[in-house]
Amino acid sequence: MTESSRRDISWIFVLLAAYFVLQVGVRLATSHSLDLDEAEQAFRSQWLAAGYGPQPPFYNWLQYTVFQFAGVSLTALSVVKNLLLFSSYVLYGLTARLMLRDKALVAIATLGLLTIPQMAFEMQRDLTHTVAVFFSASIFFYGFIRSLKQPSLASYLIAGIGIGFGLLAKYNFAILPAAALIAALADARLRPRIFDRRLVLTAAVALVIVLPHLFWLKDNLDFATARTLEKMTASGHASYLTQVAMGVSSLALATISFAGLTVAVFALVFVKSLRPALGSGSEWTRLLERMMLVFLAGILLLIVFGGAAGIKDRWLVPMLFILPLYFCLKIEAAGVETGKAFRRFVPVLAVIMIGVPATLYGSVAGARFTGHYERLNRPYAGMLETLRKQAEPAAILAGDSLLAGNIRQDIPGVPVLSVDYPAFHPDIAGRRPLLLVWLLPQKGGSEALPPIMAEWLQANLGASAPQASVIDVPYFYRRGGDSYRFGYAWVNQRAE
Repeated sequence: MTESSRRDISWIFVLLAAYFVLQVGVRLATSHSLDLDEAEQAFRSQWLAAGYGPQPPFYNWLQYTVFQFAGVSLTALSVVKNLLLFSSYVLYGLTARLMLRDKALVAIATLGLLTIPQMAFEMQRDLTHTVAVFFSASIFFYGFIRSLKQPSLASYLIAGIGIGFGLLAKYNFAILPAAALIAALADARLRPRIFDRRLVLTAAVALVIVLPHLFWLKDNLDFATARTLEKMTASGHASYLTQVAMGVSSLALATISFAGLTVAVFALVFVKSLRPALGSGSEWTRLLERMMLVFLAGILLLIVFGGAAGIKDRWLVPMLFILPLYFCLKIEAAGVETGKAFRRFVPVLAVIMIGVPATLYGSVAGARFTGHYERLNRPYAGMLETLRKQAEPAAILAGDSLLAGNIRQDIPGVPVLSVDYPAFHPDIAGRRPLLLVWLLPQKGGSEALPPIMAEWLQANLGASAPQASVIDVPYFYRRGGDSYRFGYAWVNQRAE
């Protein structure tokens, strides 16, 4: 890419950098509490392992490394996520620049990622491993396209890094390089790039990256896959035909959910030009079409032969993230004039870039008016601050990983365990006092120590169930006197 070409698209990256800095600021201003995936990262950062469970460890390794230098904090969590997202958009933009000649279409393709709800909104709201998949897919896709158009040792190396990272991000990522390989082999002009001996470097680099996790996976296959398979095959006692129908319908709904807004935006921006443009094509559009067909076939095989009954829209990220670029390639192939379309795209983009962070903030802060509380409204830090005034815990046992991660953020020097993750079991026999904390039903329900925590105490410490207490702490952005209830108990609390 020439220096002038870099200048042509540099404004896109400056705009995106400002946008993701804004997202970091909004997240920090919204709430100190952590959501599910954020809490998981904080909790599991207490140890380094080759595997952690149903999700591969790429994001855990990355976040663990950052925490070692920056400390456990919401800032470190938010900066890592938004740096990954920014890097992904940059790589996507560079890929678009390789495939498109029209600078306006390069901008629309890159910024068009923001029209995908799962990427613009859901990835900011909570997701972590899906962010890692997007990052890995962007690396691989850039290396793959560059290897086809401008092959070099570096391009094959980049593709290998993307594959390695992707397989460590989510297991379903494997469909993307497989789809790319099959799609390229189907074109006689692209076939020599696949049979290039530099492909050995791609495979070798990918293998080296995933090797530590593969050794762990060999001995923990059930642990790593059981939860995902349970989600995919949750069809109850339905017949085979019903399960297939459920799987196909969920795939259709997931595709519409993923692509619907993007299609609507492109239809609005290109008006009557989009429909005829979809009938045009080029070498690149045909390649992407074959990739999407292979990916779709892979999902259908999981439904028909693997018993998958519930396909989630975020599982389509490794393939359908190319949709804005695909539309732009179609439009360029049709020779559509893009000046007016780009001017129509700008206000749509502005609405998204302002609306997404405003919605994320408002969904939490609006509770003071609606009384509807999200997980980020829960006052974990206030609860811990109050209990530490009673005694300083030497170890903490939480009722679940969400609670454990939130506690870990505010007391990083103390081991925090969770009864829903028995794989982490440091020796706390000599650590007293031990604080037990759990979430209570907000409307009725038992306030006693949960049986699973009592069983854990007996099995691991030989201790009987202590007396349970309740603490009410005001919500973040509370309406009136609304508060959240936590149950807690102390084991061997020293008298003051």
